[in-house]
Amino acid sequence: MLTTEVLLKVKDSQKKLDRPKISVGDIVTVKVLIKEGSKERLQQYEGTVISKKSQDIITIRRIFQGIGIEYVFALSTPQVLSITIKRHSKIKRSKLYFLRNRVGKRAELKNKIVSITA
Repeated sequence: MLTTEVLLKVKDSQKKLDRPKISVGDIVTVKVLIKEGSKERLQQYEGTVISKKSQDIITIRRIFQGIGIEYVFALSTPQVLSITIKRHSKIKRSKLYFLRNRVGKRAELKNKIVSITA
């Protein structure tokens, strides 16, 4: 029992609290620090969030030169520097795996209109 409490404390201390609220269907940009030998560079990935597992793991899909590419990111790692949400989409499912079979305009999602009240 004691070891699980210690593990939970360590896990809670390493959580990133400044993350935006990401939902499935959002178009996001993730900036990742990549280490190649002794050099470090910043790589930017952009795409649609097609799945979300717990609060830490998301899958991003985009089409590059006619080929679908999916990236899986663990958001709690120190290599993920920032996440920005570009657009919210209106969806009715928790996983968007059906987008894998669609091409072109059929793979687009409807925009979600967000109203700001003052």
